[in-house]
Amino acid sequence: MTEKTLPFGRERLEEIIRKHPTPFHIYDEKAIRANVRRLLAAFAWAQGFREYFAVKATPNPHILKILREEGLGADCSSLPELVLSEAVGLAGEEIMFSSNDTPAAEFAKARDLGAVVNLDDITHIDFLEEACGLPEIISCRYNPGPLRRGNAIIGKPEEAKYGFTREQLLEGYRILRSRGVKRFGLHTMVISNELNVRYFIETAVMLFELVRELEEAVGVRFEFVNLGGGIGIPYRPEEDAVDLEELSRGVREAYERILPGRRLRITMECGRMITGPHGYLISRVLHRKDTYKTYIGLDANMAHLMRPAIYGAYHHITVLGKENEERSEICDVTGSLCENNDKFAVDRRLPPVEPGDIIAIHDTGAHGHAMGFNYNGKLRSAELLLEADGGVRLIRRAETVDDYLATLDLTAL
Repeated sequence: MTEKTLPFGRERLEEIIRKHPTPFHIYDEKAIRANVRRLLAAFAWAQGFREYFAVKATPNPHILKILREEGLGADCSSLPELVLSEAVGLAGEEIMFSSNDTPAAEFAKARDLGAVVNLDDITHIDFLEEACGLPEIISCRYNPGPLRRGNAIIGKPEEAKYGFTREQLLEGYRILRSRGVKRFGLHTMVISNELNVRYFIETAVMLFELVRELEEAVGVRFEFVNLGGGIGIPYRPEEDAVDLEELSRGVREAYERILPGRRLRITMECGRMITGPHGYLISRVLHRKDTYKTYIGLDANMAHLMRPAIYGAYHHITVLGKENEERSEICDVTGSLCENNDKFAVDRRLPPVEPGDIIAIHDTGAHGHAMGFNYNGKLRSAELLLEADGGVRLIRRAETVDDYLATLDLTAL
């Protein structure tokens, strides 16, 4: 079970709202730092262990700066993510560039920064070489196909667009070696938001065994394996978080059994589990509608959090000041988009809710604000940081109508 609590009460939140109108996302710095430290402590046995935070989860430089201070690198998949990482002082092999269908200019930027390039396809070897030359170190992404099961978010590995087949890895590393690449890594990422710790241990076993096979077959020496990310978070109160210590023990046992005596660095690229549980979407109730169902209408909408609409994802909801009241009503919690799936919750039990109430939607610290959009002319919200000392700081202002219109030439009408 996971207790769904908040790092602030209604009175404190009302103070914040007086300065920063709803809706907004707010992130708990103290909890994020503690979460990172726990992950690093769990893998302290692995010499050179590095967590490359998946920038796509929370692409805000203020968050990236906190994570850099805690010793994390960045996993990037686009030019803007590379630029954000550079802006907070990350460079060289502190950055992993894992992309797909990649433009030449993005490979070139990664090369300029000295990032570790993680190739998605065998044809990208020629493409990268032509675009900016092959770097000294390269990693390749493995797709095990039907050998592994996926889940609803990424899908079956054999139907996913990512990665090399085993046969392509053999050929790809031979090509890279023949063209002067000196240092090698291996990566996979075949699942997302998974809570079963055994899955990640099985992934480690698969990669360690593949390292041994590739080294024997191709004659290269691997420097690191990237176990990927995909560690889920307990969105539902009845779920348990992944036991990081159990995960570490399982990975260590596999490492020492399969690759005894080796000094192979272990890396990961978690995003969701780092920041996800420590962000909240705060919104004010605007309307209550009773027709065939009860609808609670917020000043937030799916432009601020689209996971429930596109995945049917559950996000826990707290009504501030009514935490101890009976959840006696069944309602849909909705936004103002002209789409019927603009719902944060369907048939959710809540205490009686009225206009003016403040709603906190939990676990929005990853893939929340980052997935925002402007359909229907909706504007992205502000992002706030609840600092370790209890202060609150604006780390991204809310969009304005002028922002929305900025790329249009209205003078030509």
